[in-house]
Amino acid sequence: MLVLTNRLSRALWSVAFSSSSTKISSRGVSTFIQSKHCLPNSESRYSSLFASPWSATQLRGAKFRGDDLKPGNVIEKKGRMYQVVKAQHSTQGRGGAIIQVELRDVDSGSKSNERFRTDEPVERVFVAEKSFTYLYTDDETGNIVLMEPETYEQLDVPKHLFGESYVYLQDDMNVNLQLYDGRAMSASIPTRATCTVAESEMPMRASATPQYKKVFLDNGLTVQVPKHIVEGDKIIVNTADHSYMSRA
Repeated sequence: MLVLTNRLSRALWSVAFSSSSTKISSRGVSTFIQSKHCLPNSESRYSSLFASPWSATQLRGAKFRGDDLKPGNVIEKKGRMYQVVKAQHSTQGRGGAIIQVELRDVDSGSKSNERFRTDEPVERVFVAEKSFTYLYTDDETGNIVLMEPETYEQLDVPKHLFGESYVYLQDDMNVNLQLYDGRAMSASIPTRATCTVAESEMPMRASATPQYKKVFLDNGLTVQVPKHIVEGDKIIVNTADHSYMSRA
């Protein structure tokens, strides 16, 4: 695929340059300058292609087996895009092995459960992953506002793309977007986040000294932590399962 893309790139530039060279030889420098104003549409198409090389190699409609589906995959079903949230294998008597999948509609954020046979063909969409910086959450629209770190362009994406992990978003946090043709399909955050203990619950009395207790974090979540953690402490939380990892 890379070789094909390189050949395509050279062919496109060859056409552009051979066209401009003909105009130089036949009409002189002044005509060449005018010809540069006649090329923006074609050049912009080439520039757009080279600025986003992954768009030329992305695949849509690639067939995979249901057995290959994993959380995070994006599939197309009846003309709509879905992200796989959960995937669990099971057997159903004589019906053979199946995979129970929880899907999230990319457009609406609504979730649904589907069953696929492990050998059933599934139309999977390959996405490109790109890093962005979290800026803020728009109170009016509820959208998450991100910034492309190299161009400083801002991008609004629906909050539901982050799922439950949106509560961990913090200023200047690096997040990853999964894009298809420049459109956000899903979003993910780092697996570790630093949070502040807003309120600490006293350990329950018992015959044996409890090792853990519940605390409330500044983002509204409740987690189990060692009993020595107190209000105001900063802790590191696993964003995948909301579990305590260590003191920050």
